[in-house]
Amino acid sequence: MTLTIWVDDWQIQCCGESFAPGDTVSWTLLGVDPEDYADVVGSERADEIDFREEHHGQEEGHAPTSVEVLSIAEVHCRYGVPEGATDRVNYPVPGTTVLVPVEKADGWAKARPDVSFAGYLVIARRVTDPTESAAARGR
Repeated sequence: MTLTIWVDDWQIQCCGESFAPGDTVSWTLLGVDPEDYADVVGSERADEIDFREEHHGQEEGHAPTSVEVLSIAEVHCRYGVPEGATDRVNYPVPGTTVLVPVEKADGWAKARPDVSFAGYLVIARRVTDPTESAAARGR
């Protein structure tokens, strides 16, 4: 069974480690509310997100989970101030998502016209034995 995991750009930029398909990583996975991601990735894709990765402080009761990374997509979207807003805070603009499949995630993405890098959608599978990675299986 595969999992879809959201990884914020700033989590990796701050103090995360790069990863690539085939890598086995140990992440603290927290449940998500799809509504929190709907404007960034679209409602349909947001419904597919199972967890978000969190490595700034251990959440009580959430032990790290070993997963093998199967694929990675950068998520880019446009940000703007909603019409009528008075707080001047930028929010994701629905319908502007651009997904870019990549072979490595390091927290930094090549600039793209009219959109900003927001994070990664990672497809992974749980690994019960951390030595059970693609490399260990001879892939």
